[in-house]
Parts: sequence; C-alpha cells; structure tokens
Amino acid sequence: MWNKVFSYLQQKHTQKDLILLLIIGGLYALGIFLSNTFVNVYLWRQTNDYLTIAFYNFAIFIVQPLTYLVVGKVVKMIDRIFVLRTGVIFLTIFFITVLMIGENAAKYNVLLGCLLGIGYGCYGLAFNLLAFEITEPETRDFFNGYMGALESLGGMIGPFIAGFIIAKMKTEIGYMTVFSISLGLFLLAVFMSFFIQKRKANGRYCLHIAWSEVKRNANVRNMMLANMFQGMREGLFVFVVAIWVYLVTKSELALGTFTLVLNGCSLIFFFLITKFVKPQYRKTSILIGSIFISLSVFIILFQLTYTQLLVYAIVVGVFSPLLHVPFDSMAYDVIGKSHKAKTYRIEYIVWLEVFVNIGRIISVTAFIIGLYTFPNNIAIPFVMATFSIAYFFVYLFVKKTSFI
Repeated sequence: MWNKVFSYLQQKHTQKDLILLLIIGGLYALGIFLSNTFVNVYLWRQTNDYLTIAFYNFAIFIVQPLTYLVVGKVVKMIDRIFVLRTGVIFLTIFFITVLMIGENAAKYNVLLGCLLGIGYGCYGLAFNLLAFEITEPETRDFFNGYMGALESLGGMIGPFIAGFIIAKMKTEIGYMTVFSISLGLFLLAVFMSFFIQKRKANGRYCLHIAWSEVKRNANVRNMMLANMFQGMREGLFVFVVAIWVYLVTKSELALGTFTLVLNGCSLIFFFLITKFVKPQYRKTSILIGSIFISLSVFIILFQLTYTQLLVYAIVVGVFSPLLHVPFDSMAYDVIGKSHKAKTYRIEYIVWLEVFVNIGRIISVTAFIIGLYTFPNNIAIPFVMATFSIAYFFVYLFVKKTSFI
C-alpha cells in the first residue's frame, strides 16, 4: 500500500500537486489552530493585559508584510517550495522558543510575534503563489472551498483537542504538550512538500510594475482595498474574541468548544458554497456574508455570556464561507487578468498581502491607542464595533469590479 502512495506522490501532474497543496494547507491549519489560539490565552494568563496581547499581534502584522516584500525577491530566484519550507521552519522555531521560555513568554511577546510573522510571511507567500499557479479559474472555487473546509476542520478539532489536553493536565504541562504536537504537524508538512513539483520564476523582481497596475487598473485597485478592509476586522477579532471567551469561562476547554462550533458550521457551509454558488452569484454571496459578519459583533458587544458567544460563533461560522470562497476566487481571477500576470504574479501576490496586513495594522494600532486613551470598557467595544463594519466596505469595493 505504501509503495502505491509514494508512487502517486512522485507523479508530476497538476491534480496531484493540487491535492498535496490541500494536504499541506490542512496540516498547517491544524498546527496553527491547535496552538496559536492558545498562545494569546497563554500570554493573557501570564499578564492579564490586553496591551501585551495587542503588541504580540502587532509585531506579527508588521513583520509579515516586510517578510513578503523581502522574500518576494527570493522567490524570483529560488524555488517557492523552498520558501514554503522556510516558513514552516520559522513556525517550528517559534514553538521551540515558546517551549524553552515557558512562563517567561509574555516578556518576549514582541520577539515571539516577529518569529511568527516571518513564518507566516514565508509560508503565506509561497502557499498563495502555489495556489494561484496550480489552480485555474474553473478549479479555484473547488480549491478555495475545500481549503476552507480543511481549515474549518482544523479549527474544529485542533482547539478542542488542545483545550481538552490543557484541562486534563497540569496547565503548564498541557500547554507544552499542545505546542509540541503543533511542532510535529509542521515537520510533517515540510516532509509532504518534497513531493510537490518544483516551480521556479524567471525575470527581475519588479514591485513598481505591479504597483503601477494597482494605480492604473481599477479592478486590481478595488480588490487590494477590499483585502485591506478584510484585514481590518480580522486583525482584531483573531485575538480579542478568544480572550473574551476565556474571560467569561476561565476554561481552555470552553474556548476549544467555541471554536468547534464556529468551524463546524463553517465546514458544512464551505462544502455547500463550493457546490451551489456559481461564479455569476459571487457578488451576491459576498454581500450577504459581509452584512451578517459585520453585524454579528452586536451579539456580544453589550452583554457577554458564553451562550451569546456560541450564538456569535454560529453566525460567523455560517456566513464566513459565503464571503471567503467567492472573494478569494475573485482576487485570484483579478490578478490573473492583470497586466503581464504570468510574469509578475509574485509581485501582485506580495501587494495583495501587504494590503491585508495594512488593514490589520490599522485596526490593532487603533486598539492600542484606544487602550492608552480610554478605559477598557469604553475603548474595546467602540473599536470592535467600528472595525467589524469594515466588512461592508469589502463588498462595496468588490461590487466595483466590472468583468468578474
């Protein structure tokens, strides 16, 4: 049996690479969801301080686009599979560092954020490029749908298993066990990457040419701005809601259950959206998703209970696929029809990710300024409500794309 598996993995065709990329993405998602949800809680347990968590995430969002800009040049000269492995190796270094410093992690929150930002940057650029190159317009909804489903599956079982382990063991031992499991998953992802066909790019690294297209081409510009507004909400909600769940329940297992509900709903709807939402209905799907996700924050804004958090999880879990599957496909399609997309695809992907992280930086900066300026009970709800509504603008910019 194993001979047949290795024989298949060594074949060189696009379908095999697509499946392998889904497997690698699934392992990566499981490793991240298993641990990173709890890194924020781990830091919170040590400090009970929103600013510590905010600066940790701020460091990630600053270093990640800088990594994209630098590594983009490397990808032009070296096989992008090598860059993907480099990203996973930095994630491995991140978790080894957490394991080594343990209870002192909060003192090194910015360092940890920088390590994770480099890992995210290398992996994200390489993965997005491979997804763009391996898929075609007719297979992108399939890929994005199933990739979203795998991420949801990882989001379901990863945090729940992690929460269960932490709850059943002594807290510190439980966290160290979870971080070690993530380490093993990342190493397995590196191993699987050796079976993907090498893909090299030729030519010079010309960010200015892609930037000129952003300024000239309204479709490209609108898609970049839509990604920036997506990043605004994502940058805050990725860590604040997890802290809220822990504050209400004082239980890592309850946080794992929360993510199980959210991603369980997403898993079902990623499959449904992939099957039933055709390209001509993408904008309508994005509109519905953006409305419900934007308004979902008001479920938990004024009164915070675990029941309300679970209702919030259901709403976000159901409507996120409605937005993300067509939105991600449209982003690739717009880039694919841009000026010399084949030659400058790396540069376009770099700018896309830079815009996403600009959005994240804006929202986390506002969050930090709010915490320094006003009491937490005033600053946090105001900033969360403001940037949740950013998803309305995702649709407004997507609506302006004229040929998708």
